Amino acid sequence: MTLKLYYASGACSFVPHTMLEMAGATFEPVAVKLHKGEQNSPEYQAINPRGQVPVLADGDEVITQIMAIIAYIDARFPENAFIPKDPLARARFVETLAWMNNTVHPTFTHVFMPHKFSDDEAAQGQMKRFGVGNYRKLMDELQGLVKKAHAAGNDWLGGVHAGPLDAYALTLLRWGTIAGINPEDYPELWAHVQRTALVPAVARAMERERLQLNLYKPA
Repeated sequence: MTLKLYYASGACSFVPHTMLEMAGATFEPVAVKLHKGEQNSPEYQAINPRGQVPVLADGDEVITQIMAIIAYIDARFPENAFIPKDPLARARFVETLAWMNNTVHPTFTHVFMPHKFSDDEAAQGQMKRFGVGNYRKLMDELQGLVKKAHAAGNDWLGGVHAGPLDAYALTLLRWGTIAGINPEDYPELWAHVQRTALVPAVARAMERERLQLNLYKPA
């Protein structure tokens, strides 16, 4: 066994976690408990000084950042065709993945961890309220991508089979439920996420991470 995935339950590391399961890869899953500060331990800092997940270790090589890890897993297991080979389809895939990672993801960080951006409690509260409104708009946009894929005859965001974009969509909508957003407000997206959760490889990753898909609680 050479592959080792450092992940945190419910974090974006869920995406490479599902990819490794989909690939049928032999790997060692290592849970990093962020709520206990394990990412700041000397042991983990020696692996990733940035204190982030995911981290993928392949033998002596350590890869950080989800974009790089997804690309590496795709290249490591080319038979799974996680990323389309056609130039335009590949560009569209990366376009969507980058948007999820550099726009939707940090918007949720402003909601869930506003203390990272201000030490003023009033500012944090305002940031969180404003962030939830922005996140709702991004969920609308994500639902639009699902509709567009289905209209083009694709069951999945990346093409003919479930893949990293679908796992990321599941993660992002699940985060929205933590922020008090009802997934039923986005019926097409919610149906897509529920179907993604039924994919055996995704279900295995969810079971290992002990994830509940919908954490929304009505006010």
